[in-house]
Amino acid sequence: MDIDIDKSWTLFLDRDGVINKKLENDYVKSWDEFEFLPGVLESIQYFSQIFGKIVVVTNQQGIGKGLYTHEDLDNIHHKMILEITASGGRIDKVYYSPNLNSENSILRKPNIGMGLKAKEDFPEIDFKKSVMIGDSVSDMQFGKNLGMKTFYITQKDISKYGENVLFDYLINGLDGLRF
Repeated sequence: MDIDIDKSWTLFLDRDGVINKKLENDYVKSWDEFEFLPGVLESIQYFSQIFGKIVVVTNQQGIGKGLYTHEDLDNIHHKMILEITASGGRIDKVYYSPNLNSENSILRKPNIGMGLKAKEDFPEIDFKKSVMIGDSVSDMQFGKNLGMKTFYITQKDISKYGENVLFDYLINGLDGLRF
């Protein structure tokens, strides 16, 4: 990798499919349905030592669909952060978009609203010194739209995307990822 990470860098993480197991055709609506992916707690502990800021940016249109509430999501994120902290890692803040895809909200990835909110809360964030790790095309577009280095988690055939059009690096997951 041609990235020299230090405390001036920010890590942006998607949640479902990156930090926790994604539920196919469903949403994580409660803590009981939340399951960390293998190696994630150890990886976030490692990332916490090298990145100045770590934020989560997640689309949560299940709220817009009425399947769970803001309070339900806050409870999930509170417990997620407690587990990460207990494992020696940290998340500085979680940003989410409750909006439906059809609303085309600036907050919903691939739009850049959550990134702009993070920059507002943490003015030291430099998007050119930021990494976005996600498992969807919208995550990659979000990162590219802000000028970040992008890491795409997938086991899918990526030949249809062309050479590094949407991502800088292709990875299997956070487990074992080192900079």
